[in-house]
Amino acid sequence: MNPLSGVLGEAWQLYRRFAAHLLAIAFVIYLVAAVIVALLSLAGVIGSFLALIVELFATFLLQATLIKAVQDIRDGRVDLNLGETVSAATPYIWSVAGASILAGLAITVGLFLLIVPGLWLITIWAVIIPAIVIERAGAIDSFGRSRRLVKGHGWHVFGTLVLVFIIQLVVSIVLSLIFLKLPMVWRNGLSTFISGVLISPFIALVVTLIYYRLVGAAGPGAAGDAAAPGGYGTPPGGYGTPPGGGYGTPPPVGYGTPPPADYGTPPPTDYGTPPPADYGTPPPEGQDAPPPGGSGTP
Repeated sequence: MNPLSGVLGEAWQLYRRFAAHLLAIAFVIYLVAAVIVALLSLAGVIGSFLALIVELFATFLLQATLIKAVQDIRDGRVDLNLGETVSAATPYIWSVAGASILAGLAITVGLFLLIVPGLWLITIWAVIIPAIVIERAGAIDSFGRSRRLVKGHGWHVFGTLVLVFIIQLVVSIVLSLIFLKLPMVWRNGLSTFISGVLISPFIALVVTLIYYRLVGAAGPGAAGDAAAPGGYGTPPGGYGTPPGGGYGTPPPVGYGTPPPADYGTPPPTDYGTPPPADYGTPPPEGQDAPPPGGSGTP
């Protein structure tokens, strides 16, 4: 059974219902970043380098904030406003940044070499950001967590990501056609800005819902807290162990069962009665002695 069946439809429903909230988050972060980048770009090479850092920082902040926003609205209502959502996501920025940079480098190398390794990495690391923001996993731990969740559902995850990529590509093409008559700089800038604002919330919805679907498919205890393995402090079986079980194991059914009703019943009244007076008297002459245990009766 495909645990991701209908995930795009669910993402679209949430997108439409909470569009104002999600688009506002993306718009504000994109706008602030765009203004800062534009100002820094006027400062030459150093400014351009700083602008690149700001763009990366804004990307990581947007990822974490949108994941937190999706986590917030899954109960059907908005509990955190824009500022509260950003504040709730801020502690995870460095972990998101570390994981994103490492994943980006590895995926780029994989795509450059043989393409297939890069696509495989994209698939198994599809939910590293939700693992960080929702489960509070570390940057390195998120890779293993994502791979464990995706295991057994790789093709489903890959297929969903391909559909999201196609949607993103179509939106970008449509926007480019809309702004076709503008100068290239304006056309590219507006197309990138608007497509980012429109698509980023949808991508965050899909990725977060994929995460929750995979956690649900993994079964109880898969939300992050694994059961502690046995080890120090685990009581052993041995001395004082009831028969047939380990330490603390209930004894078998018959263990400790009361004795039968006649256990300890006094002996019959004639038990130990003295023998008759003639017991052991020799028989008269010419008569054989009675057989042992009787009086001659067969």
